[in-house]
Amino acid sequence: MIRSVKKAVFPVAGLGTRFLPATKAVPKEMLPIVDKPLIQYAVEEAADAGIEQFIFVTGRDKAAIESHFDHSYEIEALMAERGNTVELEIARNLIPPTGALSYTRQQEPLGLGHAIWCARHLVGNEPFAVLLVDELVLSNTPCMKQVMDVYKQRGGCVYALAETPIEETNRYGIVDVAVDDGHIIDIKGMIEKPALNEVPSNLAIIGRYILQPEVFSYLGLMERGVGGEVQLTDSLAKLIDDGVSAFGLRFEGQRFDCGSKLGFLQANVAFALARDDLGRDLSDFLKNLCDLD
Repeated sequence: MIRSVKKAVFPVAGLGTRFLPATKAVPKEMLPIVDKPLIQYAVEEAADAGIEQFIFVTGRDKAAIESHFDHSYEIEALMAERGNTVELEIARNLIPPTGALSYTRQQEPLGLGHAIWCARHLVGNEPFAVLLVDELVLSNTPCMKQVMDVYKQRGGCVYALAETPIEETNRYGIVDVAVDDGHIIDIKGMIEKPALNEVPSNLAIIGRYILQPEVFSYLGLMERGVGGEVQLTDSLAKLIDDGVSAFGLRFEGQRFDCGSKLGFLQANVAFALARDDLGRDLSDFLKNLCDLD
């Protein structure tokens, strides 16, 4: 029987040094794409996939994330007094139900695998989702829901995959393909940040996972991989060796790496162009800007 997935882990302990000075006092997860912070996109995407419990693995100076998903009574009272009903509704709707949020701390920057391991007691013995906030997908169906739909069909572990230039595969966890029907991929292995002579494919895992709880046993060994960190991919490869099925999804949508400045800027433009209230005016502005060149 395929067990349902109701919990999601959000590793948000990173320092965001690539965006200094903007992230000196503001968590990188709170940087906005148009008018909504990255972390909110991720939480809404998880909720659209049926997630009911949201687990944040935080670090120092991340209090703004907790405040964002809590009531601001002063702001709500002011908007109510002024009759700003639309803005008031937006402020209230971004808050998950009482008891749906949990926080734990990654006290040392020991890698993604270590961050996931820090959430083990909150996850318990059940399958769970992982969303990397830096990865943003503009799609008709939310990316995590697409991954969840595959999980409901196949079970096991499921990952969103994206084709990546071979010269960039050393930045990602890369899968080894057993069967590829053009949409869903049976995975027979994976390797973290491979050297060019070790690359098994050009398909990278891009920050949307559904995992089985057995992964915590391997993460708990604290074995160091690439960069001296506890790599999640290494433990996922061992699950495959143990016979846990693994599937990849060529998802529908455009993916943006918002951990890079260029990807962040591209996401802002793409998401703004997709909005009814901004798209036309921004498109006209961009066309005029290009004409000046």
